[in-house]
Amino acid sequence: MKELGEYLKEKRKENGVGLEEAAEDLNLTKDDVENIEAGNIRAFRDVLKLKEMVREYAKYLGLDPEKVVDEFNDFLFEHTSKISLEDILEAQQKKEEEEKKIVSPYTKSTKKHFNIESLLKLKPLLIVLIVVLVMLLLIFVFIKSINDRKPANRNVELMGRSEEYEFA
Repeated sequence: MKELGEYLKEKRKENGVGLEEAAEDLNLTKDDVENIEAGNIRAFRDVLKLKEMVREYAKYLGLDPEKVVDEFNDFLFEHTSKISLEDILEAQQKKEEEEKKIVSPYTKSTKKHFNIESLLKLKPLLIVLIVVLVMLLLIFVFIKSINDRKPANRNVELMGRSEEYEFA
């Protein structure tokens, strides 16, 4: 960007335009024009706005704005695509460390492991289940015993005679 800024500065001076005059004609601040000519992109928050300023500045100076913007885009591509492998690995490591630190019921693993503690948590439920089963078994045995006690017609042999009695 520094080379592009110097090129724009040279063209401004060749056209006999002062810094303040260019800033006023472009509706920019003097600092904006100085930062563009110095290649200081960190002075601008919005890269797209900076790109538009460079386009308007190139038009103002009588240059082909598309060629100047292409140069600006090439600079941005070179500037942003040269991230070192060390920086990438360091960022990945920081991300992994942050993920390990974060523990909440919503982010921790939902994989269940069988252990005694989990069984002890179920202890009240197991007790209730056993009590219900015992109650059902007792009810079943009680009903069965009542059915077995119902009077039935029985044959009884008394002194060689066979008589039928019915229990009431």
